[in-house]
Amino acid sequence: MTATFVLVSGGYTGGWLWREVAAGLRAAGADVHAATLTGLGDRRHLAGPGVDLDTHIEDVTQLIDHIDAPEVVLVGYCYGIYPSVGAADRRADRIARLVYLDSPMPQDGYSMIDQVREQMPDGPARDRTLSQQERAEDGWRIPAPSPEEWREHGNLAGVSDDGLARLARLASPAPAGPYAQKLRVSKAVAALPTTGIFCTTGGSMDIASLESLVASGLPLVQHLADPRATFFDMATGHWPMLSVPDELVEVLLGAAAGAGHVLGAA
Repeated sequence: MTATFVLVSGGYTGGWLWREVAAGLRAAGADVHAATLTGLGDRRHLAGPGVDLDTHIEDVTQLIDHIDAPEVVLVGYCYGIYPSVGAADRRADRIARLVYLDSPMPQDGYSMIDQVREQMPDGPARDRTLSQQERAEDGWRIPAPSPEEWREHGNLAGVSDDGLARLARLASPAPAGPYAQKLRVSKAVAALPTTGIFCTTGGSMDIASLESLVASGLPLVQHLADPRATFFDMATGHWPMLSVPDELVEVLLGAAAGAGHVLGAA
């Protein structure tokens, strides 16, 4: 059966980010829908202080509702995993698999900023993320990074100069509200098949590290030792859709088929 993908990008970007990946998935016979969240990409003119995480969850939910396929593979990248998890919780019966692409693991009752503050290792990336609200213009609009800021903070390993130029040209300011609103989900999303994809060049997590955490008995990750949860490592930076789009296509097709590494239980 042909898979249907919904691709949700992170802050500053939009559906344009998936151009090569979407083309590769379609060439393999998949149906592809790349979301652009309110206030970002070619919907930047809709940004405002009232845009929050619920707005973005509704964006993804409505996109799913307007797709004919009975089930979709929902891919959340970076911040995009938060509205993806929220939408998956609302439409659990429509989700064949939820894919976490180099993203956090959202938790009920936590905002993205909460999780960065409590769980992200100390360093420049953490400091920069936590300072976003302070940098917001008019209290709600976070300026898009400059090319120099992308180079310094963006973990662009493998991205060409042309890729960086496109990222810098098309990046939009990001509404601050979605990062600060706490996610509220039920237990429905926890029952879904999942895939985690780690971009390991410059990243802080890979399959071996996660295996060690599971083996240590850490309660937060024990649910990941489930045969329905699969994992892939990709030897690239944080932007695989720009650095290795063909490889990402193959990984996503594998994820849709249920392939990938399965963790051992503690």
